[in-house]
Amino acid sequence: MTKALSGRQAQAARNDEVILAAARAVFVADPGAPIAAVAERAGVGISALYRRYASKEELLRKLCSDGLDRYIAESEKALSDDRDPWVAFKAYLRALVDADTNSLTQRLAGTFTPTPELFEAAGRASELDRAVFARTKEYFRPGIVVEDFAVILEQITSIKLGDETRTRQLRHRYLTLMLEAMHRAGEEPGGELPGPPPSMAELTDRWRA
Repeated sequence: MTKALSGRQAQAARNDEVILAAARAVFVADPGAPIAAVAERAGVGISALYRRYASKEELLRKLCSDGLDRYIAESEKALSDDRDPWVAFKAYLRALVDADTNSLTQRLAGTFTPTPELFEAAGRASELDRAVFARTKEYFRPGIVVEDFAVILEQITSIKLGDETRTRQLRHRYLTLMLEAMHRAGEEPGGELPGPPPSMAELTDRWRA
């Protein structure tokens, strides 16, 4: 049984959630924003923020770590889904779109120095990507590779129109179109995808500070 937090511990945990939510909103909008902007959005003093996170880089690493943890959890859930592989894959991509972890990839890549733990988590995420792809590969049109998914998700999560409800609606609208385009049944006779797929080097080079 999980031990209940004391009043002070519970308040600290709530404050941390508020700080992280504020940091995500601030840095996804502008990775160059000062850490003071996070404190202002969170409604906490800058000294309180620094007691929890000693630097902007530490805060960015925490955001990235949380995003990777969520991505890994959704990937493991997809692999344990015993439904038809294509049905499970569609549910997996929808969950990733709602988790919005790729917004962090787009905006924070190259803005801080990753730790060995982050590289290890990224490696685990990559392994799971390949396992999900292998399980679903027979459903894809020729030419699609596992690295395509990262860019597709970035394209979908770059959509930000209206309020949160409208943004989610539009993201799922275009995800549905993407899924139809990826499925083998949607392939046009003799059609080839333009340009080569993204390489792993292209995807990882963005994380160089």
